[in-house]
Amino acid sequence: DLGTHAKSFQNGAAPTALSSVFQETNEQKLYKIATELLKTERAYVTRLNLLDQVFCAKLTEEALKGTFPVDVVKNIFSNISSINTFHNQFLLPDLEKRMGEWESTPRLGDILQNLTPFLKMYAEYVKNFDNAMELLKQWTDRSPQFKAIIQDIQSQEACGSLTLQHHMLEPVQRVPRYEMLLKDYLKKLPQDDPDRRDAEKSLDIIAMAATHSNSAIRKSENLKKLLEIYEMLGEEEDIVNASNEFIKEGHILKLAARNTSAMERYLFLFNNMLLYCVPKFSLGGAKYTVRTRIGIEGMKVLETINEDYPHTFQVSGKERTLELQAFQETIEIFHQKNETFKSASKDVEEVSVSTAELGKRAPRWIRDKEVTMCMKCKEPFNALTRRRHHCRACGYVVCWKCSDNKVALEYDSNKINKVCKDCYSILTGEEKAEGKKKGILEIEAAQFSGSSIICGFLQHCEKNKPWGKVWCVIPEKEALVLYLYGAPQDVKAQSSIPLLGYSVEDSPRPADPPASFRLSQSKSVHSFVAESEELKQRWLKVIRVAVTGEVPESQMPNDATANATDTQETSSDST
Repeated sequence: DLGTHAKSFQNGAAPTALSSVFQETNEQKLYKIATELLKTERAYVTRLNLLDQVFCAKLTEEALKGTFPVDVVKNIFSNISSINTFHNQFLLPDLEKRMGEWESTPRLGDILQNLTPFLKMYAEYVKNFDNAMELLKQWTDRSPQFKAIIQDIQSQEACGSLTLQHHMLEPVQRVPRYEMLLKDYLKKLPQDDPDRRDAEKSLDIIAMAATHSNSAIRKSENLKKLLEIYEMLGEEEDIVNASNEFIKEGHILKLAARNTSAMERYLFLFNNMLLYCVPKFSLGGAKYTVRTRIGIEGMKVLETINEDYPHTFQVSGKERTLELQAFQETIEIFHQKNETFKSASKDVEEVSVSTAELGKRAPRWIRDKEVTMCMKCKEPFNALTRRRHHCRACGYVVCWKCSDNKVALEYDSNKINKVCKDCYSILTGEEKAEGKKKGILEIEAAQFSGSSIICGFLQHCEKNKPWGKVWCVIPEKEALVLYLYGAPQDVKAQSSIPLLGYSVEDSPRPADPPASFRLSQSKSVHSFVAESEELKQRWLKVIRVAVTGEVPESQMPNDATANATDTQETSSDST
């Protein structure tokens, strides 16, 4: 221990000196990680400002003139303004303050815990991302003014020669970045460090949020590549589409039909087409011109023999036939990626267990290598978050989420086995409820009522869902978050609303009940009804302050805690 090492050092023992050096080095590593977090956070806030205050603001300004719909801009940028406000006004200042006092308070976990209630903002942004990319593409093609504004901003130095789409990828990739830095931080953090508990708790919630971004990140990486190719082709080819998947690119030799000469060409292979391109010899701009676009459907690949050029083959499509050299490997990769799921599914149809025999006869297991995606939800497998599992009833290869069911199988002496959700429904005669994992913002044992700014019952409705009575709490320690519980004694919130950036509407509409108000942001709309107009005004007084990012004053009367306790006791007695 440190006391023993200190005594050894006084006695001149060499190992203690080495231990001290090691301790200093470890502290330096922790400081380096904290510095890296602050550095990347500053860069990230700069990127958010560019998206919110420049791109979104300029496009909104033009939309208000009637050039194109304002809703288009809102739907493209989603809740980027709220994300920007949180990082700009809260997380970044907190990190800067902490780094200024690092010598006396060397910890990160407590600060990153403040981030976790706001991760729901990222869930909304990621969910809207594909739609945003599609809208951006549509209106760039449809509106010259829309396109001109974006191109003008992209030409400015602040954009760093990157497109708007590139900048919009940053929020998608930011949460996994926090996860990576936190994992590194915990590796260097001593087991008995006071910050370990907070850091581990933060990592649990951030890691969960990061898994929600995995699919979006995979799509974003593909999109980033599509954007690069789009620019290489002079922004003339319609390839930036969520359904397009880039597979491979490379130089190739095109054999002339009338002689033995070969010309240099370049190919881009996608899941649905092959682009046959000619190099452009220019100092800037486009690098290639598309000579032919060949659809993959119906394409045939045949080996050919050429005395002058080894490894030649013929690509024959509806649009054109080409004789090429050294590209067979790529075509094989394509067929492996694009066709295995179809062939595996076909095999299952041919040899699968019938419904009548399900669970009574052992199935043929589809080989792992025969599929690249879950045969139920069709999400791609990966080594960490979506690994392969076999349904013991039908033999399909499925992900953990689709195999999280167990039932006794007759062919296996009625032992309990893992099965997919469809087989579970057939074998048990009941629908398997989707196993809802703990939400990003749900906090266990969260009894905030005794230390809240305001709490009480409200009727709540989200979009077109049914109305329900909920116990609402805005806690003192998280004054910008509204938590919704089923009842005052619940220890886990049903959901939560990070209030930052929401619009508050309290003007009555014809169909609205008395004492109602609404919170809206992007496509998210929450409607509430208070028990009286007085209670409604108390809630509005707090919420109107919270949505601006300021901490509201408490609206809890002195006997509020007692009333909350009475409510709980009454509920308990009547159970």
